[in-house]
Amino acid sequence: MNQKIQKYQDMDTLGKSVPELIIKVYDGAIQNLNSALDFYRKEDFQKGYEASEKAKKFIVHLFTSLDNEKGGDIAKNLSKLYAFIVERINFIQATKDIASIEDSIAILSNVRDGWMQLAKNMKGKPISPNGTNSGNAQTKSMSISV
Repeated sequence: MNQKIQKYQDMDTLGKSVPELIIKVYDGAIQNLNSALDFYRKEDFQKGYEASEKAKKFIVHLFTSLDNEKGGDIAKNLSKLYAFIVERINFIQATKDIASIEDSIAILSNVRDGWMQLAKNMKGKPISPNGTNSGNAQTKSMSISV
């Protein structure tokens, strides 16, 4: 069964633009923070911790995928944001603070919306022979699993 799921995930990522792949990672982080929020509200602290750990893995993936050379100030600022969110998740795990989870979801959702706009703006633009479109984002295939 796990192989079928992995094949589906692999196929789902093929041919997606970089912003679309990044959005998938944001979706994973947000989905897991929403799960953590539900579990903490039900006082199921173990499952809340596990869901927040999964969310943290998505954020760490975003952090480690940054290209500081090409990304300049944007990458630098995203790096700070991701570090803040990971620190926030650590705080959440220690305190079970519902408001901090909600704040983290709101922050990630806001940044995700920016990536959605970028992906929308890139749609339909031709890909050049070097693999880039007019937005200079490369189309890659990758597998996302947590």
